[in-house]
Amino acid sequence: MASYAPGSSGPQIAPEDLLTLLAVARLGKFTAAAHSLGLNHTTVSRRIAALEKAYGDRVLVASPDGWELSAAGRQLLPIAEDIEAALGRIDAHSNSALSGTIRLACPQAFALEYAVPALTELQEHHPGLQIELITATQRARQYRSGVDIEIVVGRPDAPRSIAKHIRDYRLQLYASQDYIASHAMPQSLDDLSDHRMVYYIENSLRVDDLDEAADALPRGKGFFRSTSVHAHVLATSLGAGIGILPDFLAHGNSRLVQVLPELFSKQVSYWASVRHESLRNAGVRKVLESL
Repeated sequence: MASYAPGSSGPQIAPEDLLTLLAVARLGKFTAAAHSLGLNHTTVSRRIAALEKAYGDRVLVASPDGWELSAAGRQLLPIAEDIEAALGRIDAHSNSALSGTIRLACPQAFALEYAVPALTELQEHHPGLQIELITATQRARQYRSGVDIEIVVGRPDAPRSIAKHIRDYRLQLYASQDYIASHAMPQSLDDLSDHRMVYYIENSLRVDDLDEAADALPRGKGFFRSTSVHAHVLATSLGAGIGILPDFLAHGNSRLVQVLPELFSKQVSYWASVRHESLRNAGVRKVLESL
């Protein structure tokens, strides 16, 4: 591949080194950048070292937040983006306007109900766009996460990222019809103390909005707990107890009936947390739009 020289003389900068810088700037980790580029960690490290030697300055600095662009790195960023855009335009194997790999982390329920349908449709229109989807229910990370987009429950507190509201839903109480026939319908929130509750494992998520939903209810006489929200829905449908479930998962499930709708209904929201460097990527912006 040809080289790029910032001035009329001096060491030349290889375009692949600039593309490597772009991947690290977006993902914040050498390992994640290597994975997205189909390289190994050593090659990424070597390319960054070569870039810094050719440019004559540090392009990345280490911090508790992962690898960040230095002042010199920020000057090179738009040049790297121009190279990426040019390569996308001359891709002879795809008519797609967008190309490259976008890494997305989101809760399991959001992935299956919203992200997968939206992203598969997006790839039909942009076959050069590749998607890596990681399912995780967690708060937005203060530190570099190794993904382009994080979808989280509740507005993220990540100062170096941009927060974008995606959609709202409600946590409500449900039980199976067979369970109600056997145990009777609760008449008050206090009655829940006589029932087994189905929800997340305590302290497993540390997501404030999800923890607050359980804290607002009396402790049941037993529990069925899981880190999987789809396990909550299935366990509740099979009569394990009364589940605290997202309305969009329970709606349309003929086995379930809502419990105490006038006494408990908590609105929560999905938010996207995106690094500034990632948001400069047209593919990232298009994924956000599709979500």
